[in-house]
Amino acid sequence: MKDITKKYTNGEVTIVWKPNQCIHSTICFKGLGQVFDPRRRPWVTPEQATTQQILEQIKKCPSGALSYYMNTVTEEPVKVESETIVETSPNGPLLVYGNVAIKDAAGTLTKKHNVTAFCRCGGSANKPYCDGSHKKIGFVG
Repeated sequence: MKDITKKYTNGEVTIVWKPNQCIHSTICFKGLGQVFDPRRRPWVTPEQATTQQILEQIKKCPSGALSYYMNTVTEEPVKVESETIVETSPNGPLLVYGNVAIKDAAGTLTKKHNVTAFCRCGGSANKPYCDGSHKKIGFVG
């Protein structure tokens, strides 16, 4: 799977979107539809809301596909400074909130921040991460 990263900015904040991590929860556009609208191109228009509204909405992204950085501070995604919480999503992924280091079969270490969604259904093409396949295959669990 090709690793794509797209960036959108309003000058103050840059929204980072990684489509391969997206589980299509629809939380982004149900909460801030004027900024996140999958029917438009580009689908992200950060000039449609305040920076604070955008930051609050991005923090709700369950997969971590959306992150951000402040243009005046650093170009690194904001890191969560809190305890790690694991939550089972009904009929969906295992959600891990907080800072997580994941080592793959080849020994490559990847660090994730905010929220990481791990596949529980076995159908993801992006294992160990959820790609939304649970909805397509009717996973119950």
